[in-house]
Amino acid sequence: MILSPEIIAFLMIAGFMAGVIDSMAGGGGLITLPALMAAGVPPVGAVATNKLQSSLGTFGACIAYARAGHMDLKTYRWPIIAAFAGSVGGAWLVQRVSPSILAGLMPALLIAIAAYFTFSPKISDIDRHQRIGIASLSLLIGGIGFYDGFFGPGAGAFYTTIFLALGGLSLLRSTAQAKAANFASNLAGLLTMMVGGHVLWIVGLAMAVANIVGAQIGARLAMRFGSRLIRPLLIVMSLALTAKMLLDPKNPIHLYLFG
Repeated sequence: MILSPEIIAFLMIAGFMAGVIDSMAGGGGLITLPALMAAGVPPVGAVATNKLQSSLGTFGACIAYARAGHMDLKTYRWPIIAAFAGSVGGAWLVQRVSPSILAGLMPALLIAIAAYFTFSPKISDIDRHQRIGIASLSLLIGGIGFYDGFFGPGAGAFYTTIFLALGGLSLLRSTAQAKAANFASNLAGLLTMMVGGHVLWIVGLAMAVANIVGAQIGARLAMRFGSRLIRPLLIVMSLALTAKMLLDPKNPIHLYLFG
């Protein structure tokens, strides 16, 4: 599929905006997937190409957080591995069954996340006591990884919530660790879709360049402003993604829910 330079430029702008948002709160796919579909990319190709650009953008955000000392890959290596393994399982299964069951649960889960970040009085930029061990944390993160490979929307917000509410990390460090897990599950999904030949490489790489730049800016904004910026963005993106799922008749999720 060949797209005009003007369309590619439009998609690069979408990739940049998604990189800024995704590195702080997740939900960048809310911008890039509709943009790819509006450009005429078929749904499967849009999802596959989005995995390419988001994988590279998330990797760039990981580097920014790691260099600033907000990411602990040694301590949380097992949750990251679990996210990758879970995503492989989800991507394998989605090719064999309908994702309609999970689609029906997503709006409720995203509303729950928005409510948690709205009403929780304990969210801060200081680490707290970890409520569960690494093994249990890895199982939960692996479950979200499975969801990311199987379905996808909102995975970044789910990762952040688990690291924050159960892992005892500050909001900034939860966001940083969520990027590592999200990169792992994005990469697993990308590799699976590469096998199927669905990735549009020129478009995806062009968007990835813009996404990487946006992710660097977003990560630095998050590190500078901490919970004052991340918390409201998580709330807004969770509610916006819920509305997108429920109201857009062209969105595959809407078709899963309402037929």
